[in-house]
Amino acid sequence: MTRRQRARLPGHVLRNAAAAVCALLLYYSVPVAWATDLDAWPGRVSGVVTFVIGVVGLAWLVWRRIDHFLRAPAEAGGRVDGVLLLVCIVCVVFALYYYRLQQQDPSQFAGLETRTDSLYYTMVTLGTIGYGDVHAAGQAARIATMVQVVFDLVVFGTFVTIITSSVTARIKAAARPRPDAVSDDATGTSR
Repeated sequence: MTRRQRARLPGHVLRNAAAAVCALLLYYSVPVAWATDLDAWPGRVSGVVTFVIGVVGLAWLVWRRIDHFLRAPAEAGGRVDGVLLLVCIVCVVFALYYYRLQQQDPSQFAGLETRTDSLYYTMVTLGTIGYGDVHAAGQAARIATMVQVVFDLVVFGTFVTIITSSVTARIKAAARPRPDAVSDDATGTSR
Protein backbone atom coordinates (compact mmCIF):
# COMPACT_ATOMS: atom_id res chain seq x y z
CA MET A 1 0.00 0.00 0.00
CA THR A 2 1.42 3.35 -1.01
CA ARG A 3 1.60 6.41 1.18
CA ARG A 4 -1.16 8.05 -0.85
CA GLN A 5 -3.47 5.04 -0.40
CA ARG A 6 -2.84 5.03 3.37
CA ALA A 7 -3.70 8.72 3.51
CA ARG A 8 -7.09 7.93 1.96
CA LEU A 9 -8.02 5.40 4.65
CA PRO A 10 -10.15 6.99 7.36
CA GLY A 11 -8.67 7.00 10.85
CA HIS A 12 -11.47 4.86 12.26
CA VAL A 13 -10.67 2.06 9.80
CA LEU A 14 -7.05 2.04 10.94
CA ARG A 15 -8.08 2.17 14.62
CA ASN A 16 -10.49 -0.73 14.20
CA ALA A 17 -7.93 -2.79 12.30
CA ALA A 18 -5.32 -2.04 14.97
CA ALA A 19 -7.78 -3.03 17.71
CA ALA A 20 -8.51 -6.34 15.96
CA VAL A 21 -4.80 -7.09 15.46
CA CYS A 22 -4.00 -6.21 19.08
CA ALA A 23 -6.90 -8.38 20.30
CA LEU A 24 -5.59 -11.34 18.28
CA LEU A 25 -2.02 -10.79 19.51
CA LEU A 26 -3.26 -10.66 23.09
CA TYR A 27 -5.45 -13.70 22.61
CA TYR A 28 -2.73 -15.92 21.18
CA SER A 29 -0.06 -14.78 23.67
CA VAL A 30 -1.84 -14.89 27.05
CA PRO A 31 -0.70 -17.92 29.07
CA VAL A 32 -3.64 -20.05 30.21
CA ALA A 33 -2.02 -23.11 31.77
CA TRP A 34 -2.33 -21.85 35.37
CA ALA A 35 -3.94 -24.88 37.00
CA THR A 36 -4.60 -27.89 34.82
CA ASP A 37 -5.07 -30.39 37.66
CA LEU A 38 -8.77 -31.26 37.61
CA ASP A 39 -8.79 -31.80 41.38
CA ALA A 40 -7.32 -28.36 42.09
CA TRP A 41 -10.23 -26.33 43.47
CA PRO A 42 -8.19 -23.12 43.69
CA GLY A 43 -7.64 -23.30 39.92
CA ARG A 44 -11.32 -23.78 39.24
CA VAL A 45 -12.40 -21.06 41.63
CA SER A 46 -9.87 -18.61 40.24
CA GLY A 47 -11.12 -19.39 36.72
CA VAL A 48 -14.72 -18.68 37.70
CA VAL A 49 -13.73 -15.54 39.64
CA THR A 50 -11.67 -14.30 36.66
CA PHE A 51 -14.60 -14.96 34.34
CA VAL A 52 -17.05 -13.14 36.61
CA ILE A 53 -14.68 -10.16 36.90
CA GLY A 54 -14.32 -10.15 33.12
CA VAL A 55 -18.09 -10.28 32.62
CA VAL A 56 -18.66 -7.48 35.13
CA GLY A 57 -15.96 -5.43 33.42
CA LEU A 58 -17.56 -6.06 30.03
CA ALA A 59 -20.98 -5.11 31.39
CA TRP A 60 -19.50 -1.88 32.74
CA LEU A 61 -17.82 -1.12 29.38
CA VAL A 62 -21.02 -1.88 27.47
CA TRP A 63 -23.04 0.32 29.84
CA ARG A 64 -20.51 3.16 29.47
CA ARG A 65 -20.65 2.94 25.67
CA ILE A 66 -24.46 2.87 25.64
CA ASP A 67 -24.56 5.85 28.01
CA HIS A 68 -22.12 7.69 25.75
CA PHE A 69 -24.27 6.86 22.71
CA LEU A 70 -27.36 8.26 24.39
CA ARG A 71 -25.58 11.46 25.43
CA ALA A 72 -23.99 12.14 22.03
CA PRO A 73 -26.42 10.95 19.34
CA ALA A 74 -24.75 12.91 16.53
CA GLU A 75 -21.44 11.02 16.69
CA ALA A 76 -22.42 7.89 14.74
CA GLY A 77 -18.89 7.16 13.50
CA GLY A 78 -17.41 7.19 16.99
CA ARG A 79 -20.27 5.06 18.25
CA VAL A 80 -19.70 2.40 15.59
CA ASP A 81 -15.99 2.38 16.48
CA GLY A 82 -16.90 1.87 20.12
CA VAL A 83 -19.17 -1.06 19.30
CA LEU A 84 -16.50 -2.68 17.13
CA LEU A 85 -13.96 -2.29 19.93
CA LEU A 86 -16.43 -3.92 22.34
CA VAL A 87 -16.89 -6.82 19.91
CA CYS A 88 -13.10 -7.36 19.85
CA ILE A 89 -12.94 -7.30 23.64
CA VAL A 90 -15.95 -9.59 24.06
CA CYS A 91 -14.51 -12.10 21.58
CA VAL A 92 -11.12 -12.23 23.27
CA VAL A 93 -12.51 -12.52 26.80
CA PHE A 94 -14.99 -15.26 25.97
CA ALA A 95 -12.57 -17.18 23.73
CA LEU A 96 -9.94 -17.15 26.48
CA TYR A 97 -12.47 -18.29 29.04
CA TYR A 98 -13.73 -21.11 26.81
CA TYR A 99 -10.18 -22.27 26.11
CA ARG A 100 -9.20 -22.13 29.79
CA LEU A 101 -12.39 -23.96 30.78
CA GLN A 102 -11.65 -26.68 28.24
CA GLN A 103 -8.08 -27.01 29.52
CA GLN A 104 -9.33 -27.49 33.08
CA ASP A 105 -12.23 -29.79 32.23
CA PRO A 106 -12.16 -31.40 28.76
CA SER A 107 -15.76 -32.57 29.13
CA GLN A 108 -17.11 -29.00 28.95
CA PHE A 109 -16.90 -28.75 25.13
CA ALA A 110 -17.13 -31.19 22.28
CA GLY A 111 -14.70 -30.39 19.45
CA LEU A 112 -12.79 -27.60 21.19
CA GLU A 113 -9.08 -28.39 21.48
CA THR A 114 -7.04 -25.35 20.41
CA ARG A 115 -7.15 -21.60 20.85
CA THR A 116 -8.29 -21.32 17.25
CA ASP A 117 -11.17 -23.70 17.99
CA SER A 118 -12.11 -21.50 20.93
CA LEU A 119 -11.99 -18.30 18.89
CA TYR A 120 -13.96 -20.04 16.14
CA TYR A 121 -16.65 -21.11 18.64
CA THR A 122 -16.82 -17.57 20.01
CA MET A 123 -17.18 -16.03 16.55
CA VAL A 124 -19.79 -18.59 15.48
CA THR A 125 -21.75 -17.86 18.66
CA LEU A 126 -21.39 -14.11 18.05
CA GLY A 127 -22.77 -14.56 14.56
CA THR A 128 -25.60 -16.76 15.92
CA ILE A 129 -24.69 -19.38 13.32
CA GLY A 130 -24.05 -22.47 15.45
CA TYR A 131 -22.66 -25.05 13.05
CA GLY A 132 -22.59 -27.68 15.77
CA ASP A 133 -19.07 -29.00 15.13
CA VAL A 134 -17.95 -27.32 18.37
CA HIS A 135 -20.56 -27.07 21.09
CA ALA A 136 -20.96 -26.64 24.83
CA ALA A 137 -21.44 -29.99 26.55
CA GLY A 138 -20.97 -29.15 30.23
CA GLN A 139 -23.02 -26.90 32.47
CA ALA A 140 -20.27 -24.29 33.00
CA ALA A 141 -19.72 -24.03 29.24
CA ARG A 142 -23.44 -23.67 28.59
CA ILE A 143 -23.81 -20.95 31.23
CA ALA A 144 -20.84 -19.03 29.79
CA THR A 145 -22.29 -19.39 26.29
CA MET A 146 -25.66 -18.05 27.47
CA VAL A 147 -23.90 -15.06 29.04
CA GLN A 148 -22.09 -14.45 25.75
CA VAL A 149 -25.36 -14.63 23.80
CA VAL A 150 -26.83 -11.94 26.10
CA PHE A 151 -23.79 -9.73 25.49
CA ASP A 152 -24.06 -10.36 21.75
CA LEU A 153 -27.71 -9.35 21.74
CA VAL A 154 -26.94 -6.15 23.64
CA VAL A 155 -24.06 -5.30 21.29
CA PHE A 156 -26.11 -6.04 18.15
CA GLY A 157 -29.09 -4.12 19.54
CA THR A 158 -26.83 -1.15 20.22
CA PHE A 159 -25.35 -1.37 16.73
CA VAL A 160 -28.80 -1.48 15.11
CA THR A 161 -29.88 1.49 17.25
CA ILE A 162 -26.83 3.47 16.14
CA ILE A 163 -27.44 2.75 12.46
CA THR A 164 -31.18 3.48 12.69
CA SER A 165 -30.71 6.74 14.57
CA SER A 166 -28.01 7.82 12.12
CA VAL A 167 -30.21 7.06 9.11
CA THR A 168 -33.22 8.77 10.76
CA ALA A 169 -31.16 11.88 11.52
CA ARG A 170 -29.94 12.03 7.90
CA ILE A 171 -33.47 11.64 6.54
CA LYS A 172 -34.74 14.43 8.83
CA ALA A 173 -31.84 16.66 7.82
CA ALA A 174 -32.54 16.04 4.13
CA ALA A 175 -36.27 16.78 4.60
CA ARG A 176 -35.69 20.16 6.25
CA PRO A 177 -35.74 23.13 3.89
CA ARG A 178 -32.29 24.49 3.28
CA PRO A 179 -31.68 27.98 4.70
CA ASP A 180 -30.24 29.18 1.38
CA ALA A 181 -33.46 28.37 -0.54
CA VAL A 182 -35.59 31.44 -1.20
CA SER A 183 -39.34 30.93 -0.98
CA ASP A 184 -41.73 32.56 -3.43
CA ASP A 185 -44.42 34.17 -1.27
CA ALA A 186 -47.21 33.83 -3.84
CA THR A 187 -46.82 30.14 -4.66
CA GLY A 188 -44.97 28.83 -1.58
CA THR A 189 -42.44 27.08 -3.77
CA SER A 190 -38.71 27.33 -3.54
CA ARG A 191 -36.60 28.78 -6.28
